[in-house]
This record gives sequence, C-alpha cells and structure tokens, in this order.
Amino acid sequence: MFNRNRRGSVSAESMHPEDTENEEHIVIPKSDQAKMRIASAVSSNMLFGNLDSDQRRMVVDAMFERRVAANETVIQQGDEGDNFYVVDDGLFEVLVNGKKVVEVEAGGSFGELALMYNTPRAATVTAVVDSILWGVDRVTFRRCVTGHNFRKRKLYESFLKTVPILSKLHPSEVTKLSDALEPANYEEGDYIVEQGDLGNYFYIIEQGEVEVTKVDEDGNELMLPSLSAGDYFGELALIHNTPRAATVMAKNDVRVAALAKDAFVRLLGPVVDIMKRRTISYSTFDRQALEAMLQSIKENSDGESTEDEETHD
Repeated sequence: MFNRNRRGSVSAESMHPEDTENEEHIVIPKSDQAKMRIASAVSSNMLFGNLDSDQRRMVVDAMFERRVAANETVIQQGDEGDNFYVVDDGLFEVLVNGKKVVEVEAGGSFGELALMYNTPRAATVTAVVDSILWGVDRVTFRRCVTGHNFRKRKLYESFLKTVPILSKLHPSEVTKLSDALEPANYEEGDYIVEQGDLGNYFYIIEQGEVEVTKVDEDGNELMLPSLSAGDYFGELALIHNTPRAATVMAKNDVRVAALAKDAFVRLLGPVVDIMKRRTISYSTFDRQALEAMLQSIKENSDGESTEDEETHD
C-alpha cells in the first residue's frame, strides 16, 4: 500500500545546450490562422508565458496536427507522458479515476506536464466529438527552449562585454545577467519610459538611439544627451525607488535588453555605486541646461525688443 500510493519519480531528459546549437529549426506547415489560434490558446499557459516571442514562434512552428475521432482516447491515465496538445476544434472531457472533472473546448490545452516532467499521465482525456489537435512532443519543446536560451545567453554575453559600466562584473555574474535580460523592440516615436511613471525595469540599448527629455519644477522641458548602443537608462528609479526622472523616446528603431527590478538589485550590486555617482552628473547637467535655456530666452527677448524699438523709431 505504501509503494502503490507513493508519488511517481520526476525526471526529464538530459540535454546539453551545445548539442542543440546547430540543429535545424523544425517547421511543420500550418496556416496563419492556425498559428494565431495556437498562440491564443497557449497565451495563458504558465509554460508558454515564460517564453519570449521567438521561443513561442519556434514551438508553434514545430507543432503537428492530429485529427481525433469521437470517443477516441488521446491520453490515458497512468501512461507515460509524451505530447502537449492545443485544441483547435472540438471538445474533450478529462477524467480522473473514471470521474469527469472538466471539459476542454477549442482554445484550451492539456498535457503540459509532459513538457515539464517524465511522469505518468495524471488523467484520461477523451474526445467527445470529432476534433482537431495541435501537439508538440517533450523533446522538441525542450530543444527549442534550451537551444534558444543558449544562443540568447552567448549573444548577450558578447554584447554585455562591450558595455563599459559592466566591465567590473565577474564572468559568472555576466552569465546570470544574460539569462535575466528580456529583449524588447520599439519603433520611432515610441515612449520607452515616461517621466513620473513607476520604474520596474532597467534598460541597456542594443541598437538604435533614444531621445531623453526632462520637465523641471518650473515646467521647462530640458533636452538631455541622446543615448545609443551600449548606453543604459532607467537606473535612477530603481536605485532610489522613485518615479521616472525623465522621458525616453525612440528616435529610430530601437532594441533594448530589459532587466526587471528584482534582478537589477540582485545582479548589479557591484556597479550600483558607480550608477549612484552618475546621478550627480545628471543634476549638474540639468542645472547647466536650464541656465543655458533661460539665457537663450533672455537673449531672444532682448533682441526682439531692440528690433521693435528700431522699427518704431
């Protein structure tokens, strides 16, 4: 009785990232509509929610179609897990120990534990009517995710070595930082951060250029120096736990690597002091820029007054 009721062991295939680096990207033809339905179905799934857009696309591309007849069993409780399924059309019932617990219709999914662990199926899933499924096997899913993460890490490690302020980080810290970074793309005119908003991310520019502006206490808008590849921004709100101090807008197509607040505090400890010292130069520049702007306004006003007097004479 003790052995029979024990939970099954949890395991998964050992997979080395280097082994997947040169493997061809699997693409099983499917319509754009089918891809959209699959993407919509897995958008709220925990596993897919942790994937970036490129990883989701790779997994969706690798999914195969399976047509199921009414009353056909797709998953049998106690069997070894193999595939994860998204319901494209039809209806399925899920039974645990012979008792129906839920129904899954178009847009739903089941079998995700097969992608995580090599454990027996926890339920039986049977088609109620003729149905269509899209599936992906555990090995292909893991290969897509593992291979992509490995390539992303190598790419970011190379890039981060070119960022001067991160030169003090140990190689192991750079690797951890690479894993935590999230890519994001912006088009010309997009606001990346806006002054006064809460800050939840720190940004490093991979490519492109951004415009930085700040409105002072008197309502004057100051133009701060533009930033380009290798520069960073967003650290002030995270260091001081205050709202965004400036607005950053994409001047052209911009790609950034974003780091969430908790990871920023955990991974960038060695360079936070340097960033704090940089805030002094921000304040100095603000004062200088404001003085220059006010002087320019004064000079323009004086010039206009002189011209008016000459015209009047």
